[in-house]
Amino acid sequence: MNTADRFRAAVDHRDLAALEDLFTDDIRLYSPVKFTPFEGKAAVMGLFGVLLRTFEDFRYIGDHTGTAQTSSDATTAPSAVLLFRARAGGKDIHGIDLLHFDDDGRIKEFTVMVRPQSAVHALGEAVLAGLAAE
Repeated sequence: MNTADRFRAAVDHRDLAALEDLFTDDIRLYSPVKFTPFEGKAAVMGLFGVLLRTFEDFRYIGDHTGTAQTSSDATTAPSAVLLFRARAGGKDIHGIDLLHFDDDGRIKEFTVMVRPQSAVHALGEAVLAGLAAE
């Protein structure tokens, strides 16, 4: 099972410990609602704790693999795109998770893209409320 499959299984099972093992210590997560990335495993794990409670009916609906240029250092890395559907704040969400892997196969960069704009706003409000509650 590759890292993208293990990531997908961890999200499906809401398994934070399994997710933590898949991330590099210096992971960067680019969110659709925040200009600067979440940096470091602790910040990303905190966010995932909120996300796993925030999304309703979250499910992956497809995937693509290949290579892509990373945002952080503009190198080309093995990558996977996981397409998903969910609900948050009463809005239907269609999105993708773009995963970039390091040489050991761990996730070093993570970008989330969501549509439509109303869903981005609803997700941002729900995540902010969850982070404030933490």
